[in-house]
Amino acid sequence: MGKPNITFRLYAITGENYHPGRSMVSVMEQAIRGGADIIQLRAKDTSKRELLAQAYALRELTRRYDVPLLINDHIDVALAAEADGVHLGQEDLPLAEARRILGEDRIIGISTHNIAQALEAQAGGADYIGVGPVYPTGTKPGRQAVTTDYVREAAAQVRIPFVAIGGITLDNVDAVLEAGATRICAVSAIVGSDQPAETARAFKQRIRAYNAHGASASSLKQVLINGRQEWTDAVTIAGLVEQYGLGAKRIVVELNGVILAREAWLHTSVDEGAKLELVHFVGGG
Repeated sequence: MGKPNITFRLYAITGENYHPGRSMVSVMEQAIRGGADIIQLRAKDTSKRELLAQAYALRELTRRYDVPLLINDHIDVALAAEADGVHLGQEDLPLAEARRILGEDRIIGISTHNIAQALEAQAGGADYIGVGPVYPTGTKPGRQAVTTDYVREAAAQVRIPFVAIGGITLDNVDAVLEAGATRICAVSAIVGSDQPAETARAFKQRIRAYNAHGASASSLKQVLINGRQEWTDAVTIAGLVEQYGLGAKRIVVELNGVILAREAWLHTSVDEGAKLELVHFVGGG
């Protein structure tokens, strides 16, 4: 299996305690129909066997809708259910060990609560990070909210995808988006809603509205730059070079094994999956 592209905008997490009397699969299906484009199975107080059964059921659902499925904490369940990856907390298995077990074809997300943790996860090869809890939340009782200040820090310094999470509702999501988030995770606001599809749709519309003023979901591309997976909304090679602050410097650009003349940069597009080498020459004397 190949690793799914991380192009999600609305991240939904299971929470059976928020919808008593309704099945997890039916609630998550409504969330997907409303616009959730990645699902995480999180069940802290469930036996491993029951968790695996839930994972199998959600795997069938998410395959039908072509939506990635992640498992919270349990790498063994993720492997058994053929999930697309895992989401790990700061106290879970270290990222390097998780990657060794899961390989490069599965997504690994990491919860972070400050910029130091975010940059460590990025350097360690996380595919995305969670930034939160932005507001107090019942899913993380007792944990201090990081506020939108941390969202702003992440937007300014983190170069891998990040998703804002924790206490986010339709009443406060605009403030989170204004702080620089382009991906939102909601738990109780969606799965606890009487109409999960309508609530998810409302979240997705807000996200799209804010993204329309910056990089839209469809414009973000994952490329390989100097051996590292990076995200960019650059349209041309010239734009990409400018994004990296190299426009005025002596550099050579190699695209998919071919060296590009500088005059071709403006007319050469940056496509999903492109492999680039940016070599900066430093003069001496």
